[in-house]
Amino acid sequence: MHAASRPLTSRTLRAAAASYRRGTPVPRGPTGRVDLTDLLADPYADPADAERRLALTERRLFDAGDRRAVFLTVYGTVTSRVRRGLASDRFADPEWVGAYLTAFANRYRTALSAYECGERDRVPRAWRLAFDAALAGDTLVTQDALLGINAHVVHDLALALVDVGVHPKPARRADHDAVNAILAELVDVEQDLLAARYAPGLADLDEAGGRIDEAAAFLTLAEGRDWAWHCAVALADGGPLARRTVRWLLDRVSAGAGRLVLAPSRYGGARDRLLALERS
Repeated sequence: MHAASRPLTSRTLRAAAASYRRGTPVPRGPTGRVDLTDLLADPYADPADAERRLALTERRLFDAGDRRAVFLTVYGTVTSRVRRGLASDRFADPEWVGAYLTAFANRYRTALSAYECGERDRVPRAWRLAFDAALAGDTLVTQDALLGINAHVVHDLALALVDVGVHPKPARRADHDAVNAILAELVDVEQDLLAARYAPGLADLDEAGGRIDEAAAFLTLAEGRDWAWHCAVALADGGPLARRTVRWLLDRVSAGAGRLVLAPSRYGGARDRLLALERS
């Protein structure tokens, strides 16, 4: 388990412990409100296919008033920008990054497809939490975005990296980290999109609850992506016990971080005011 020792920080252990808390949103089965079958049935073939179908999924959910669109507004923007970077000199191995982008998107697709089919046992805990919360309709836009980012980065990313291979480590780690620069460029863009599409009453999402102390600190993309890389290396290099342990950590830490995002005590009285602003 030496390769995974770095992710075992006090923060990840607190998140893992939080996964055992109760008080999650009311479980939901198939929504029956939006038919996504044609968009989810087949795996994404390549980055262009992933970008196109993610955008269509977001539009269909958004038009139906389904808050699961919130995460896709963020994720679709990231996918589009990284795909454009494949044609530049940002990556040493753009073919690998393209495969990585596609495998990552397919992790989201399979989670949403299983959820839509009512196959909850096939949906990772963190995604069940995110989808249930979005459909319950009691969350802030910021919470919906963070819940999706948490499930996709803290749970899915390590598995996607294993799907496409992490070796040779130094070269591929450099390309993995190169994505962080793109993400940093998009922070303001994404927040403006969320404000424009879902919360017109919020002039500044950072100021209006965009950070959720230690939960959001863990979910900063650079830290979450570093966590995912180390977990992927442990999955690739470790023995059976190490692999089982890392998979347990991916499940529990992502679920616990999601529950920290939802904890109402972290907003205090500001949460009700923020909800009122969002819905004005």
